[in-house]
Amino acid sequence: MAKEVHQQQHLQLGSCLSSHDKQQQQLSLAKRSRQQRNNEWIFRDVPSDITIQMNGGDFSLHKFPLVSRSGRIRKLVAEHRDSDISRVELLNLPGGAESFELAAKFCYGINFEITSGNVAQLCCASDYLEMTEEFSKDNLGSRAEEYLECIVCKNLEMCVEVLLQCESLLPLADELKIVSRCIDAIASKACVEQIASSFSRLEYSSSGRLHMNRQAKCDGDWWIEDLSVLRVDLYQRVITAMKCRGVRPESIGASLVNYAQKELTKKSSLWNPSGQTKVDVIPASTGHEKLVVETIVGLLPVEKLVVPITFLFGLLRSAVMLDCTIACRLDLERRIGSQLDIATLDDLLIPSFKHAGDTLFDVDTVHRILVNFSQQDDSEEDMEDGSVFESDSPHSPSQTALFKVSKLLDNYLAEIAPDANLKLAKFLVIADALPEHARTVHDGLYRAIDIYLKAHQGLSDTDKKKLCKMIDFQKLSQEAGAHAAQNERLPLQSIVQVLYFEQIRLRNSLGCSGEDEPKPMHQSWRISSGALSAAMSPRDNYASLRRENRELKLELARLRMRLNDLEREHVCMKRDMEKSNSRKFMSSFSKKLGKLSFFGHSSSRASTSPSRQSYRTDSKVIERTCASTD
Repeated sequence: MAKEVHQQQHLQLGSCLSSHDKQQQQLSLAKRSRQQRNNEWIFRDVPSDITIQMNGGDFSLHKFPLVSRSGRIRKLVAEHRDSDISRVELLNLPGGAESFELAAKFCYGINFEITSGNVAQLCCASDYLEMTEEFSKDNLGSRAEEYLECIVCKNLEMCVEVLLQCESLLPLADELKIVSRCIDAIASKACVEQIASSFSRLEYSSSGRLHMNRQAKCDGDWWIEDLSVLRVDLYQRVITAMKCRGVRPESIGASLVNYAQKELTKKSSLWNPSGQTKVDVIPASTGHEKLVVETIVGLLPVEKLVVPITFLFGLLRSAVMLDCTIACRLDLERRIGSQLDIATLDDLLIPSFKHAGDTLFDVDTVHRILVNFSQQDDSEEDMEDGSVFESDSPHSPSQTALFKVSKLLDNYLAEIAPDANLKLAKFLVIADALPEHARTVHDGLYRAIDIYLKAHQGLSDTDKKKLCKMIDFQKLSQEAGAHAAQNERLPLQSIVQVLYFEQIRLRNSLGCSGEDEPKPMHQSWRISSGALSAAMSPRDNYASLRRENRELKLELARLRMRLNDLEREHVCMKRDMEKSNSRKFMSSFSKKLGKLSFFGHSSSRASTSPSRQSYRTDSKVIERTCASTD
């Protein structure tokens, strides 16, 4: 085994040495080819009298052509006139040997083409070598500046290419304002293209009014792909300039999404393959991704819905995984919270990147998002989008969003409930994050709590009661109520409450023939929306018969349960009666049976429909039953 490891290490070392040798060979070939090119344009019949030394090669040249154009070389030669200098070092020349080769050709009067790929190098090299109008007319500096102003700044693609060249020429390129001029040109060009594209989308409607066709494809954002090749610091400056120029937030958002998709990749080095837990020390390779995430978050437009909410959740996952700043994560949570009603369950399932022993999903982050959603103000900006209004609904847009988020939250609770490491306190905090009026039906919450009780069977009765207090059993559907009435995982007090409310519901359904009788308060939630009120009053007889059949089955099951309870109670009372042999006890037993109103009938006129007196009597019964169970 040790021999195999030694052989592998030897092979790795050999591969590293071979790659290093290849790099050295490539450098030597480049140096040799550059020297061969130099011999082609340097005067062969006149021996060289000065050697220019720099990183990447040496140049054997002549003093006179260089001194006539370069003020820096002229000063160096003049300082060493007595010693007849023959070697000059220019190790800090921007652009290295490639830039100096072009500058030397210009000194020798050899024609070459100035392009967007070398104009930045020529500007920096001419500034370093002092090739200005002071030493020669139409010098390299003025030629490069003229090309930059007249050619490059008129074309967006050329400006982007110049910025790519400036990445290796900073900070001199910034001092010469090459970067700022290209950025301003890009922003102006994008703004002009956007205006032209907007005009092309204008059209006349059937009524003769001029309006913009939003379905037509916008051709003014073709620059988005070009900007994705920039380094993150330069990209940040370009986007900031565009926002100042008034470029559409939608275009800015599309550019940010495109840039993030290219720069952010999945890094397997962040994970420990054995346990899928986060490594304490983030590798240096993730520093770039962290900078990209923080930069993109800082560049996000303030307007809502300009980027997909899925993209915001992706940024948030990356920010948590890369341990970005707290301000970055809080900003993302606030943005997500303001439009949480359009999120999906997959968006909320943010993995936990903490150590082992923690929950599978990051519930703390989701809780902060829910708090942001609940605390958002109903500003006028939220009222501008008319699409959120429903023509047949009396609710405001914020109420509609509450209904959507409550359903999303219940599904999220059901998804995280099986986690064995999820504490009861965290589950309760997440479930109670929304106001009480957010849920019109508690079926989803009941399902999530039932899953949690099934996965955490070691809970005490007190903890179970805390969980079940979250459920409003009046807001359970018939199917959920039937399930809860037979659910052994629920506390006995909760089961009694379910049976009680189911009895009241059955009474009201049986006594609904009287039109003048008032409806009880516990049914007001069923008519809060058009869909639910339609479910309460079916138009066809078939649906009505099916509903009555389900209610009768439920009532039959409930009667069987209560009959068993009465039989057990009768046995106990009979035993006590045999001991006491008192008629007073029998009379009290008959009174108690009369108060139970077991079949929902009484000697009063309220036998056909529920009344306030019977409602108060049932309330007393349920309180006594709950007290006895406690």
